[in-house]
Amino acid sequence: MKLRFAPSPTGLLHVGNARAALANFCLARRHGGQFVLRLDDTDVERGKPEYAAAIEEDLHWLGLTWDGFARQTDRLALYAAAAEKLKASGRLYPCLETEEELAAKREQRVRQGKPPLYDRAALKMTKEQLDRAIANGKSPHWRFLLANGSVAWRDGVLGPRNVKLSSLSDPVLIRADGSFLYTFTSVVDDLEMKITDVVRGEDHVTNTGIQLDIFAALGGDPARIGFAHLPLLTDADGGPLSKRLGSMGLRQLRRDGVEPAALAGYLLALGSSADPVAGMPADLAPDYALSRVSHSAARFDLKQLLALNRKYLHGLDFTTVRDRLPDGAGEDFWQAVRGNLDLFRESRDWWNVVAGDIMPVGDAADADLLRLAAETAPEGPWDEATWPAWTARVGQGSGRKGKLLYLPLRRALTGEDHGPDLKVLLPLIGRDKALRRLALAISNSGVPPHGSALPQ
Repeated sequence: MKLRFAPSPTGLLHVGNARAALANFCLARRHGGQFVLRLDDTDVERGKPEYAAAIEEDLHWLGLTWDGFARQTDRLALYAAAAEKLKASGRLYPCLETEEELAAKREQRVRQGKPPLYDRAALKMTKEQLDRAIANGKSPHWRFLLANGSVAWRDGVLGPRNVKLSSLSDPVLIRADGSFLYTFTSVVDDLEMKITDVVRGEDHVTNTGIQLDIFAALGGDPARIGFAHLPLLTDADGGPLSKRLGSMGLRQLRRDGVEPAALAGYLLALGSSADPVAGMPADLAPDYALSRVSHSAARFDLKQLLALNRKYLHGLDFTTVRDRLPDGAGEDFWQAVRGNLDLFRESRDWWNVVAGDIMPVGDAADADLLRLAAETAPEGPWDEATWPAWTARVGQGSGRKGKLLYLPLRRALTGEDHGPDLKVLLPLIGRDKALRRLALAISNSGVPPHGSALPQ
């Protein structure tokens, strides 16, 4: 098998792109085949080098590697040769209508109750007429003459599919400025690269019918290439995800702190009966199969992705994350905080709670409680037995229990209402820092500190 992912560098990758890339990669790896990254960059007006670089960077972040790489702008001679072959066979013909003329024709056909198809009027143009028009400064665009009848194939996801070519306009393959369109270049590349399988979104089904016709016209055997179309993604409410793709971009999800393993696992299971399992693509590839993908649209639910992200983080061992943690953070810190992380970046916030300076929270109603806590603070060293013993003593002396006891202490010691178990976090904070924070919390409560137990 030889598969490819062929994005256009006219923007950043979103989750729909990533899903197709992952499917192609995993199928190639599962079957011992090749996976090629091909940049369809012939749209020179909208394409940008920074987008091309971002595509490669984001795919690497997602855990994808490729066995071959190509840019369409490096392959223009191949397209020119293929175009001449189609011209010689009469399947590629010149047209001189302007956009305004074509729009007028479409409107007229609609008024007549006919489908707005191109009428193939250019086929009646003689060579002399064409030469005269070119001599007068006109540049033709070139259309592919679709075959009569239909194109059928068995789709790897959707099952039997049929595209009626006679219900379509002959597609433009070469613009008047001489630039080639994706519909054409993709076929030339797939044929020349010996691609065996194309996996892409369901919005390309009609394109597939057209491209199989072009494939045959160029001398290829349509039976030698398989197609599979993944149903499109919707948002959690079933609406079009395309309206929200800005927030669903790989770059944005990466900035937000989503783990690549969580995103890969979620997208590969999306729209199937399989439960999502976080993992890097190479590890998930052996179990990936198109047969599991549903024919129905799949709902991309950010809450489900984040839940998988949490589950993945909570299971990571220290050796896996050591290089990503702040300087000084050890295994005891990771074990203490990982169960409270939604996103990995939050580990830096908790390291600041442990080792940095925070602003403790204090309330006047809790000042006596905090003062009692400072006065009864055990001597060091502190360990996991310190917190339960200390709070038992403070609770007995104050008459408080439950939330009225624990919440003011947590706010004073960490500046937060929730967080890791203080039984394991407190030894990392240490006695001296804990006493300083209690003093600050009392000061912030508006009640002057007193008593020698608090550091001045």
